[in-house]
Amino acid sequence: MGRAVRVRARMRALVRRVRAAVRADGGMVTSEYAVGIIAAVAFAAVLYKVLTSGQVSAELQNIVKRALDARM
Repeated sequence: MGRAVRVRARMRALVRRVRAAVRADGGMVTSEYAVGIIAAVAFAAVLYKVLTSGQVSAELQNIVKRALDARM
């Protein structure tokens, strides 16, 4: 029984250390936010260009048309 108590105590101590480490890292700094926003905007621009291109737009319209014409 003594060994189980020691193991539980060690586990509680480990959990406390992990929680403290997680709390210590409060989040991103301003430069990380800036890089993240720039990456998100760049990805959105590329996605917009791809989805509004003629070939992809026509294919999307065909998919929607086939879905609407499907019998239930």
